[in-house]
Amino acid sequence: MEEKEFSYINMVPFIDVMLVLLTIVLMTSTFVASGLIPVELPKVAGKYENALRTKIIEIDRTGTIYYQGTPVNLSGIKGKLGDIPKDTPFLIRADRNLPLPNFVEVLDAIKTMGFKRVSLQTEEQKR
Repeated sequence: MEEKEFSYINMVPFIDVMLVLLTIVLMTSTFVASGLIPVELPKVAGKYENALRTKIIEIDRTGTIYYQGTPVNLSGIKGKLGDIPKDTPFLIRADRNLPLPNFVEVLDAIKTMGFKRVSLQTEEQKR
């Protein structure tokens, strides 16, 4: 009896390996994509999804304001927001130890420019 050559390749093991690799890449990418400016976020009980394509404004413990990672003052934020479409979502990352008036000034600057999609990033509270 003659041996018959294989006329096909079983792709299931290759697909399994690729799915495992994809899972590893997705899991590790979430750890790499954290912010570079050290900000201690306030804790909340609920979970909130991060908005995609957002403009990020960060305020550190000392009150320094960062727009997209570069330090700016309050009037500098207003100047940079002039060319942005009004439906752009904003994410504010403010340190939990920041005095409230500093946060309110930044929020007021964004709101008076006509932006309505503004959110505050928090961390989930551990129980």
